Parts: sequence; structure tokens; C-alpha cells
Amino acid sequence: MIADTFAGRVHVEWEAGERAAVTPLGQLPFFIEFLKQGGLFDGWVAGCPLVLTSPNAPAKRDILGTILLSVLAGHQRYAHITTLRCDPVNPPLLGMAKVVSEDAVRRALSQIAEEAGRDWLQEQLDYCTRPLLGEPWILDVDTTVKPLYGHQEAAVVGYNPKKPGRPSHTYHSYILANLRLVLEVEVQAGNQHAAKHSAPGLWALLDRLGPGGAPWLLRGDKDWGNEGVISEAERRGQAYLFKLRLTRTVKRVLERAMRDTDWQDAGAGWQGKHGEIRLMGWSRQRRVVLLRRRLAGVMLTQREADGQLALGFVEIDEARQEAWEYAVLVTSLTAEVVSLGQLYRDRGDCENHFDELKNQWGWGGFTTHDLTRCRIMARIVALVANWWNLFVRLADPEHHREAITTRPLLLEAMPGRPTMPGAPR
Repeated sequence: MIADTFAGRVHVEWEAGERAAVTPLGQLPFFIEFLKQGGLFDGWVAGCPLVLTSPNAPAKRDILGTILLSVLAGHQRYAHITTLRCDPVNPPLLGMAKVVSEDAVRRALSQIAEEAGRDWLQEQLDYCTRPLLGEPWILDVDTTVKPLYGHQEAAVVGYNPKKPGRPSHTYHSYILANLRLVLEVEVQAGNQHAAKHSAPGLWALLDRLGPGGAPWLLRGDKDWGNEGVISEAERRGQAYLFKLRLTRTVKRVLERAMRDTDWQDAGAGWQGKHGEIRLMGWSRQRRVVLLRRRLAGVMLTQREADGQLALGFVEIDEARQEAWEYAVLVTSLTAEVVSLGQLYRDRGDCENHFDELKNQWGWGGFTTHDLTRCRIMARIVALVANWWNLFVRLADPEHHREAITTRPLLLEAMPGRPTMPGAPR
């Protein structure tokens, strides 16, 4: 097959040979062609603010190409870069002279100023996503935790449900829903996980997108259902759909609603109804959607000191021996209950994308002592993941395929040996 790479048009053949230069990523030339035709890799290299003055310093293209190959290979550590140095096939196809060492990559990233690096990578992320924002779209906002095991800057103990007491960083992310494209990611200290730490970045993102690129809906979990975020969204005329914490006031509303009979079908086994709530600290009443779902099986619950049921996500109806799970959404939309219920359930896809970025790409690794390089690598990993997701969508426009299946399918192959047209094969 023929691929147009930075080394020119090449024929790609798959064969076994004792002396031939081979690579385990035998299908990478086709992704390289995608990067070349879209001007993605050239634009990324040209915009890089890295300046190295030493005559012995590696070229920018070699440094960024090495990082690209490492992320595509599924690496999680800088030390893994060493495995790329045995690949004589793919680096020339990216226009690289060589694969640089892990130390050269770390030193080069340390020479990029944080503000300049953020502007450079944000421009590249915008280039991937801005053409898609002319259609109605949903912005998912959420935070994920990255546990740390060394002496990194801003590695402090915060909210970490899986590893309590472990220092961490938090990744505040803004994702184009359904397409699973990252619009922006901010790395902050482990104890800065609340929405108030994400909100400044969110409003800056919306200001940068402007009215023509603003999302149709802003969607987030219960951490976002607070007065500060909601009132700012209303001031901007931005539609929103957030989950509410089950505070005492919300629980009382649920207790009263349980006695009503006007619950409607909300899809996926849920029932729902509309209501209005004004919580303490809110400036006015707002529309909410109450959701409940009957649970099967035995449920374990905790009771308060006075014997009353501590109403949380689950309530036991002792008379009927039924267990109910609850959720409460606050929204500016006027859609039906069934539509709003499905809209929020779709937010679960955001959690799947976090899992993919952390466990199948490089968000779970590439850690350095300083926070600046951690932020740069987080954006680079998001950018490469965006490129790959766009490439895979061209192959299968109707579905999102995760990297755990698409990389073996579309990158790895029998040892490949690309040859220039007309050269001996």
C-alpha cells in the first residue's frame, strides 16, 4: 500500500526478513499521512516556543517526534522512550533525523515557559476542535485524580477515593461530549479538586470560544450544582444541567415527593418529576428534576442515632420492602423529564474518557518534579489522543473505539518495511 509521509510517498509492505529494518508499529505510516495531510504535525512543530542554542542540541522536530511516538506507543513513563531507539523505520517517515533520549526530552520541556507552552498547545487543541463547534454540542466538565508517588510540586493530599491519604494532582478537564475530544486540561494541586478551582478555566474557555462556538449545554456532576457556577451560567445565558448534592433541604423535597403519584417514566428504569427548589445561599428558585429508581435485592443502609433512615442515594420503603435510588438535577432547560434524564446519563461517557486517557494514554504517568512540565505533557497527551480519535473516526464514523483496541488494530502489525517507490523491495 502507498502512504504519503514526510519522507515522501512510500510503499508499505509486510514481510519477514532477517536483515531488513523492521518496526512493530507497521501501520503507523498511514497515521503519519493523516498528520501530514491535515498539517497537524508540521503546525505543532512550527508553533513550538522551544529555543535551543547549543550546537549539539537536538532539533525541535526530533524532540516532538519522539514524544509523539512515545504517546502513540502507549508509554506512561519518560524511561519508556528508550524502547523507541530500536525503531529505524517510523522516525524518518516523520521527517526526524533520530529518536532522542528520555533525558533530552525532559531537558527540552524544562526550557519551555509555562505561559508560552500553554498558549502553543491550546492553539493546537483549538485547531482540532473549533471546526466542530458550529453545530450544537455539549461541554462536559469534570475532574479526575492522578495519584503520585514521588516528591512532585503541588503533590498534596486531597480527595482521593481509591487511594486515601496518597498525594495527588487533579486534572480539571473540559471535554466535547460524545466525540471524546479534549478542549482543555488544567493540572492543579491534589487538594484543588472542587468546581471553584475549575470555574475560572471554564469561563476563560467560553470567552475564548465566543458566542459562535459556545456549547448548547454545560453539563457537570454534583460538585457543579452550586450558586457560584449556576448564577454565572445564567448571567451568560448558558444552558446548564448539573446534579445536586443531597442536602437536608433536597432530602425533604424528596420525602414529600415520594408520597405523590405523578411520577413519569424517565427511561432506563428511572421515574422522574419536575419541581422547584431554592436552597440556602441560592439567589432564587430554580427548576429541578427529581429522579428515582427501584432497586432489586438486599440493600445495606445506615440509620441515624434516633433510628431514622439517613436518606441518601438509597431509601428503603419498609412497608413495601422496596429500595429506591435517588438523584436530583438542576437545569435551565425546559425539556421533558425523559429527555433530561437521558441527557444526564450520557454524561457517564465522560468518565469512560477519563479512564481511557489515564490507563490507555499517558495521563497516568509522564510525571516530573516541577508542575510546569506535568501541565505541558498533560496537554500533549490530550492533543495526541485527539488526533488519534479523529483518525479512528474516519475509519468508523458511527462509533468511538477506545485506544485499547484501535492501537493494536491500526498501529501494530507484523514487522513492517516501508520502501520508497521504485526502490528494491
